[in-house]
Amino acid sequence: MAAAEGMTYAPQGKPAPVCGAGDFPFAATHLDHGHIYGQCNGLVEAGGELRWVYDSDPNRLAAFLKKFPQARPAPSLETILEDPAIRLVAAAAIPNERGPLGGRVLEAGKDYFTDKTPFTTLAQLEDARRTVAATGRKYMVYYSERLHVECATLASQFVAGGLIGRVVQTIGTGPHRLTAPSRPDWFFRHEQYGGILCDIGSHQSEQFLHYTGAKDATVNFSAVANYNNAAHPELEDFGEASLTADNGASGYYRVDWFTPDGLRNWGDGRILILGTKGYIELRKYIELSAENPEGDQLYLVDEKGEHRISCAGKSGYPFFGQLILDCLNRTEHAMTQAHAFKAAELCLLAQARAVRLG
Repeated sequence: MAAAEGMTYAPQGKPAPVCGAGDFPFAATHLDHGHIYGQCNGLVEAGGELRWVYDSDPNRLAAFLKKFPQARPAPSLETILEDPAIRLVAAAAIPNERGPLGGRVLEAGKDYFTDKTPFTTLAQLEDARRTVAATGRKYMVYYSERLHVECATLASQFVAGGLIGRVVQTIGTGPHRLTAPSRPDWFFRHEQYGGILCDIGSHQSEQFLHYTGAKDATVNFSAVANYNNAAHPELEDFGEASLTADNGASGYYRVDWFTPDGLRNWGDGRILILGTKGYIELRKYIELSAENPEGDQLYLVDEKGEHRISCAGKSGYPFFGQLILDCLNRTEHAMTQAHAFKAAELCLLAQARAVRLG
């Protein structure tokens, strides 16, 4: 994986439609982060019809249309919001614009599917909670490091099946390559990106809640630092947090922008899930051994032995089909609204309470 691909993370799976042609028209807007490609890939593979795309930047728009030529360029966001056929709007706006944009989408009577992090302030989160309650629409979040990674999906199945017993702790690492010259200006402005625990730490908070089965948690400790980027004083290149779930499970995670150039992809992200009868290690983008060379790996140790599993092609990406069905049927099987918002709340609290290191 090339160095810049972390900004255009767009996994592709096998088409697995859950609806008929034309049953789920959706639109894309605000293409500020390349995760919009993964969001739209997943929805199209699940049977969604991408009808419109809007962005104020003609270069971003042209690049998107090369990938998704079926989309029509909209002259304005209002064109999308006023189209009664559009059921959902997918967006990857600048982080501090995601909450307000979501409010407009929900108030227009459409569901919203935003890149993480969904908010940069607790006030934005509370506004979204009020708008969801008032409109009855969905505000869903692309927590891609679980939802669009096959070993993470397989781990969910193993945990739900009781293979490792009760989950009592997760340890997560989210290293990323900085590639500073390729980043837009907003990436280095704290008000716009929200801080490292708010941003990439949102993945870790979500996975902690999911794998432990928790509904809520307490932030015990959090810290941030800028160790190696004096030229960008508002950037945080290191962050960590400790959490305790409402069911007693423990969590720790570390996120950073220190992936060295020698690694062949943008980050060796890992999750260790400890259970009372075994444990699972997810090494999401790097192989576990030379004998098992594909990326997306799962290492399971249970009462029957050790199992090294290459997950590519094993489980698919069921989240997107479930999300479409949820939007069509007004259900919550893909991700509950409470879970989406609680994961965001935890990373925002960790960010707000973080001590400064270095």
